Amino acid sequence: MSAPKRLLDAVTRLSAEPEGVLSREAVQALCEKTVKMSKADAVNVSINGGITQNIRFAANQLSTAGSIVDATVVVQSSFGAKHAVVTTNDLSDESLLRTVRASERLAKLAPDDPEAMPELSAQQYDAVNAWFDVTANNSAADRAGVARTALDPARQAGDVTTAGFLIAGAGYNAIANQKGLFAYFRSTSANYQLTVRTNDGTGSGWAAADHPDWAQIDYAAVARRALEKARASRAPAKIEPGRYVVILEPQATGDLVQLILNYADARSSDEGRSPFVKADGGNKIGEKIVDSRVTLFSDPADPQLRSQPFDGEGFPLKKQLWIENGVLKQLYYSRFWAQKQKKIATGAPSSFNMSGGSKSVEELVQGTERGILVTRLWYLREVDPRTILYTGLTRDGTFLIENGKIAKSVSNLRFNESPLFMLNNLEALGRTERLAGTEQGGAVAMPSIKVRDFNFTSLSEAV
Repeated sequence: MSAPKRLLDAVTRLSAEPEGVLSREAVQALCEKTVKMSKADAVNVSINGGITQNIRFAANQLSTAGSIVDATVVVQSSFGAKHAVVTTNDLSDESLLRTVRASERLAKLAPDDPEAMPELSAQQYDAVNAWFDVTANNSAADRAGVARTALDPARQAGDVTTAGFLIAGAGYNAIANQKGLFAYFRSTSANYQLTVRTNDGTGSGWAAADHPDWAQIDYAAVARRALEKARASRAPAKIEPGRYVVILEPQATGDLVQLILNYADARSSDEGRSPFVKADGGNKIGEKIVDSRVTLFSDPADPQLRSQPFDGEGFPLKKQLWIENGVLKQLYYSRFWAQKQKKIATGAPSSFNMSGGSKSVEELVQGTERGILVTRLWYLREVDPRTILYTGLTRDGTFLIENGKIAKSVSNLRFNESPLFMLNNLEALGRTERLAGTEQGGAVAMPSIKVRDFNFTSLSEAV
C-alpha cells in the first residue's frame, strides 16, 4: 500500500459533519477561492468554525441553554516585509473579496516587520483522530441529563447549592496559502465543570472532566465528587502557614506545572530572560533541573489529549520532549528565531503532558503521616520570572492529612511557589489525568503529586 499524499488524508471519515462543521473538501475549496482573489506578494488564509452547544445551571436551577454556529475567515496579505490581517465571518464571495482587498490596502500602509518570514510550502501532518460522533451529535436532552447529575442529588439533599456548565461541540481549523500549504483538523469536545457550595456558607467543592469523546466522561461521578468535596470541606479549621508536605490533585499540579511551558522558548533564554539561562551565559539544556522521575512532553497524537498536529502558521507539530528524567532536553524555536540562530524550528506545542505513576490520590494520602491535600489552585500571578515563582490560592477543598487519613477541612491558603522548586521536592507521583482546563488553556494531562516543603505564606478567608 502506498502512503497517502498527505497524512491527514488518512483520517477516517466517521460520519457526515453536523451543522456548522465544514468538511475538509468544502474548507479547501473556500481557501483556494480566497487565495485566487489575492493580488498580494503572499496571502495566508485561516478558517475556523463549528458548533458549540451548552447548558448552564446555578442556584440548583437550569439557567441557560444554547447553540452557536459560526465560522471565521482570517486573511493575511503581505507585500515584502509589510503585512496586515482582516477578519470576517461572512463567507459570501462578496465578503471574501472585500476582506482580501482590505487586507491588501492595510498591508501597503503597514511598517516593515523585521521578523517577517516567508509563507510555508505544502507540509505533511500526523494523523490525529479527535472526532467522535457521539459528541458531535449530542442532543439537548443529553445535555439536560448531564446537568441533572448534579441538580437532582443537590435538590433532594437540600444542604448544598450547585452551579456549573457543560459545553460540547464540534469544530475545525484550517490554514492555506498560495504556495500549496493546506492544513485541516477537525475535533469534538465535551467539558463539564461544577462548583458546589454548602448552604451554611462554609464549604465548597469542585470537580470537572474534559474529553473529545462524550462517552469517556462519567458525568455522575464528576457530580458526586464535587458534592462530597463540598460537604467534607464544611467548617474549615485555621492552621499556621508554613512549609508542608502537600498532595496536589492533578488539576492543582497542572495549574503550576503548565507554567513551565511559558518560559521554555529558546529566544527568551538566548536573550537572558529565562529561568533556563546559566549564570555564566548559555542555557541549561542537558542539565538536570528537577527530580529524575519528572518527564514533560508534547505530542499531538497523545491518546489522552489528541491535539491539533500543526501550529498557527501551519507548521507540523511532532512529539517533543522538554524534560526527560529530570534533564532539560530542549527549548522551543519559532521559525524566525530558529533561522536567526541556525537551529531547527519546533513550532509552538499544542499539548502538554507530565508522565505519572500508578498510585491514586487515596493511596498518596494513605502514605502521608501529616500534610495538606489541595484540590486546585486559583488566581495565580507571577512573582519572579527568573525562577517561575508564582503566588496564588488554594480553592474548593483543602484538607489536613494526619496518619494517612483526611483529618479535617482547613481554610484556604495563599502560597508562593515555583513549579521548578516543587518538582525538585517530589516525593511521589500519582496517576496522570486529562485536565478540564487551566488558567493557561490548552490540552493538558498531569498526575497527582506529593511534594515536601510547599510554601504557604498566609491564610485566606475566602471559601
